[in-house]
Formats: sequence, structure tokens, C-alpha cells
Amino acid sequence: MTTRKRLLLLSAVAILSAGVPAFAQNQEAAPLLLGAMGVAPGDSVVISREECLDIALSQSPTIRIADLEVKRVGYAKRETIGNLLPQIGFSLSYQRSIELQTIRMNMGGESQKLKMGSDNTWNTGFSLSLPIIAPSLWKAISLSQTQIEQNLEAARSSRLEMVNQVNQAYYSLMLAIASRDVIQQNYDIAKYNAEVFRKMHEQGTASEYDVLRSEVQVKNVEPSLLDADISVKQCQLQLNVLMGIDDALNLIPSVRMEDMQKDMYGYLLESKSIADNSSLRSLELSQKLARQNVAMKKLEWLPTLGGSFNVNWLSLSNGPMFKDVDFSPYSSAGLSLSLPIFSGGTKWNALKQAQVQHTELQLQKENLVNSLNMQVDLALDNINKQVRQIDSSKEGVVQARKAHDIMQKSFQIGAASYLELRDAELADTSAQLAYLQSIYNYLVSTSQLDMLLGKDYAPAPADAD
Repeated sequence: MTTRKRLLLLSAVAILSAGVPAFAQNQEAAPLLLGAMGVAPGDSVVISREECLDIALSQSPTIRIADLEVKRVGYAKRETIGNLLPQIGFSLSYQRSIELQTIRMNMGGESQKLKMGSDNTWNTGFSLSLPIIAPSLWKAISLSQTQIEQNLEAARSSRLEMVNQVNQAYYSLMLAIASRDVIQQNYDIAKYNAEVFRKMHEQGTASEYDVLRSEVQVKNVEPSLLDADISVKQCQLQLNVLMGIDDALNLIPSVRMEDMQKDMYGYLLESKSIADNSSLRSLELSQKLARQNVAMKKLEWLPTLGGSFNVNWLSLSNGPMFKDVDFSPYSSAGLSLSLPIFSGGTKWNALKQAQVQHTELQLQKENLVNSLNMQVDLALDNINKQVRQIDSSKEGVVQARKAHDIMQKSFQIGAASYLELRDAELADTSAQLAYLQSIYNYLVSTSQLDMLLGKDYAPAPADAD
């Protein structure tokens, strides 16, 4: 099966497991589709680390939320730009007078009362307003662009974290399977020895105590083998969850832990630069936003100028609501200038707060740079130590295996006791587990270093059909 087909298959499973409404309405949809693809829930699928990463980055809710947040801030920027465009509105109002206003006037030496106004008042029209000089609004656009960059970096940080998590989960699964194989090998040897003692006892060349002791050794290994199986299942579930496919499939790594050593010495660090570190880039964007905020606070002292234009129609009538309705047009245009003079020190204090925040971010950046450089140096030092540990552990495996073979032959000719043979078997098992653990530690360290340096994951090109 090609990489492209495998990705399509696993992506389909991921969609089913994510609970898409179209499939959620039919509980049999997932089994039917999986059956049509030749797999069923619980089947084992061999998968590479790169395929796991591709699926996780496309299906993870965390990544999708980060992408949606970028889209949301993009709409916020458009909203800010919209405030610089003309604002057009329409209005329609009606007013019914219950009691008209009364005024007194002296006419011919006599005081008379006059009613003023009309029973019905209709007013409708269009209004247009446009900011002509609005420095704060202009600066707000650059702030919105910086916020978009912040969210893009947050989405990138989520991807880097997801890659690291999937890498570690994949390596953990490789370690769990390899460790289980080692324990299974130890269990098979213990069963073989127990069977040998049983036959020797039947022939009268071994005591019942030897038989019981060998069978006890088999029982002692069984819990470890059970724990190893549980560990494999837990690692599979963890990887499934990160990929967004739950427990639909049993994923099996396409490579063994031992096979990873041949590529280890090919890990090259092109640069120790921390410029791409996500935390550092996020802090630099926060600094940029703080600088822009300081500039915008200063612009609040500048005057603003706005223009307006109104076209209205007015109708005044007496009697019923719709009687003698006759609209007469009237219009107006104007400019509005606003100049802040005194606001109780609020603008000044707001500016000082923004300046203090910018200074704080600068100090945080200096501290973060020092911390990241130290972490990179420590990570590289640990990786170099782990490379030497791998070589040492591998040599230990060779020596332990050789010692076990010698003890096995000595035991077969009666020159060594069963206890000595069992000690050699345990030493061989411990050496293999230590070797596997050293490879795992190296792989996890390189993944963490890649995340620390902000190395973006580049998906491999799909295979041709």
C-alpha cells in the first residue's frame, strides 16, 4: 500500500472516530467503511512516524483550534479597517402628540393661548459619516496585523508541540514493543529450561527441587510479560488519541528500535541559533505589539476630524396617522473637529503603563535568550552523552550475550548451576533493556531539541500510486 493510500485510509478512520455528524447518525457507518477498505476496528496497521505526524497535524483539535483563531483575528483586522470606511445608515421615526404644546401671547391687549405643533410627525432619511483624520484608527490597523502574526506563531507553536508529542509517543511505542520482545525472549528461555528440568527429573538426573525452582522462574516472568503487553496497549492508545483516531486501529511502528541506531549519527545540527524558537518569537511579537501600543497612546493627543452628510424627509400633519402625509426634504453637511485638552491625566498614565510594559518585555526577552541558550547547550551535551551511552550499552549487550552463551554451554555439561545460568539470563535481559532505553533517550532528546530550536516539520512527498 502506497503512502498516499495509507494516509487516505487512516484519515478516513480519523474522521469517523472524531464523530462527524453524517457518520454519527449511523452507528454502522464506521464498520462498513472500514470493512470496505479491508480493515476493521482492532486490526493492526503498520505505520511510519511521518504518517503519524501527517495525520495528527491534519486531525488534531488543538491544531484546528489554532487555525481557527488565526482566521478569527483576520476578521478582527477587517473590522478595524471597516471603521475607516464611510458609515451609512437609514432611519425612520414616527411621533404622535397626545397633547400639543401651549403658549400664551398678548394680542391686542388680551392674553390668548395658542396650540403649537402637529398631531403626527414623520421623519426619515439617510446619514453618512466618515473619519477624515483618525490617527488612532490608522495605528489600530498595524496592531491588528501584529495580532494576526501572534496567532500565526501560536498556531506554529501548537504544531511544534504536536510534532514533539507524536514523536515521543511513537518512540515510546517502539520501546514498549522492543522491551516486550526482550521479556518474551526471557520468558521463552525460562520455559525451555523448565521443560529441560522436567525431562531430566523424569530420567532421574534432576531433583524435584530443580523442577520447582525452574517453574517458579517461569511464573516470576509472567507478570513482567503482562505488564509489557499493557504498556504496548497504553502506548498505542496514546498515539491513537494524538492522531485523533481513538482506538479504531492497533498501530505498529514500521521500524524497530534497534534499526534506529544506524541513522543516529546522521543527526546534524546546522545551527544553534534560537531565532526560530516559538517562545522567543512570540515574545518578540509581544514587544512589537507593545511598541505599537505606546505609539497609539501618543496619537490619542492628536485631533480627530470627521465629516458627515444627512438627507432627511419630514412630514407634519393633523388628524389620523396616515392622513395628509407629505414629506419635505432637507439636508445638511458638516465637519467635526475634536481636540483633547485635559482628561485628568488618564492619557498620560496610560502611556506610562504602555512604556513600562515594553520595558518589562525587553527584560523578559533578555532572560529568555539566556535560558534558551543554556537549554540548547545542555541538550547537545546530553545528546553527546547518550551517543556514548548507546555505544557502551551495545557493547554491554554483546558481552552479556557472550557470557550467557558460555554459561548455557557450561550448564548443559554440568559445569554450572541453574542459579548461575539464571543470573546470566537476567544480565542479558537487563543489558538489552538498557540498550533500548539509551536509544529511546537519544531519540526523545533530539525531538525535544528540534522543538527547542523551532524546527518546522516538513511532510515527505507522497509516493506515486
